[in-house]
Amino acid sequence: MPHAKATITRLSEHYRVVLITKGDLFDQERKLAQSGLGELFDAVEIVSDKNADTYRRVFTRQGAEATAGLMVGNSLKSDVIPMIEAGGWGVYVPHDLEWAIEAAAPPVAEARFKQIDTLAALPGLISKIETQLSGEK
Repeated sequence: MPHAKATITRLSEHYRVVLITKGDLFDQERKLAQSGLGELFDAVEIVSDKNADTYRRVFTRQGAEATAGLMVGNSLKSDVIPMIEAGGWGVYVPHDLEWAIEAAAPPVAEARFKQIDTLAALPGLISKIETQLSGEK
């Protein structure tokens, strides 16, 4: 995805960045190695399914609550909606190549749902979310 390396690099200066991906272990490891992005992540979790319970378990393993987390992805069905169901933030980045099986309606009524056009917009969005949360305290 465009802007992935620059965005992950920038975010990793201030946040713990964990890649959560679904699929065959060896295939996902191969894809990550080919991407050249593997070293940018604090951890990589390869799971067999992405749902709210999966996100809760992953965040617990990583020493955090899902409610304090943010999942960014190009699938509403397996990245964004389950993370919101787990109590966290879901950020949708549309991609031209979406599988029909991954299609879902955007949860626009959910306060923790956000959509950006490109990963380059993610640091600014996170800053807005943090400002919003600090104003609620």
